[in-house]
Amino acid sequence: MKKTSPEILELRKQVEEKLNKKVKTPKDFIILQSSIWNDNHEIISATTLKRLWGYISGAEEARISTLDILSRYVGLNDWEDFLSNLDKDNGSNPVLSYHIGFEDLEINDSVEVSWKPDRHCVFKYLGDGRFTVVKSENSKLKVGDSFNAILFILNEPLYIDNLIQGDNPPVSFVAGNKGGICELRHLKQ
Repeated sequence: MKKTSPEILELRKQVEEKLNKKVKTPKDFIILQSSIWNDNHEIISATTLKRLWGYISGAEEARISTLDILSRYVGLNDWEDFLSNLDKDNGSNPVLSYHIGFEDLEINDSVEVSWKPDRHCVFKYLGDGRFTVVKSENSKLKVGDSFNAILFILNEPLYIDNLIQGDNPPVSFVAGNKGGICELRHLKQ
């Protein structure tokens, strides 16, 4: 299953809720790795977790064994049990709200996003999960910057990896950390 699927995003959300912490820095992945070991005595590498969260690039498909470990961490038997529980949940689920994954885009399509207080950007898709900033208002992101992102979810923060700004070394960046992306549009070429 693609790591950008709504089901995997929901699993990630539940893992963060159990951990009582957003997972977005190298230290957070180590904390999560330790918590899984302490709770279930199961080993999962911080690198595997980083790939699943899109913090680093790697395999686009998540291994079932990884999803089983995370499903047990949130209190279920395995990944199949997690999926069954999702099917039973009739309540609204924000992770299943409107989203755009990089696999939904064609090269030269754009994604328009806004977040509070008054940030607005347009990102042009270059392929392979890579984007360039073509419009930026009131944001630390500047026209010409480039980055990797796997998924844009309405009302959730945007996690940007490998952000290159000028001659500076690549960094990670979170847009909309408080309240998430409040506007999201796919602009076809």
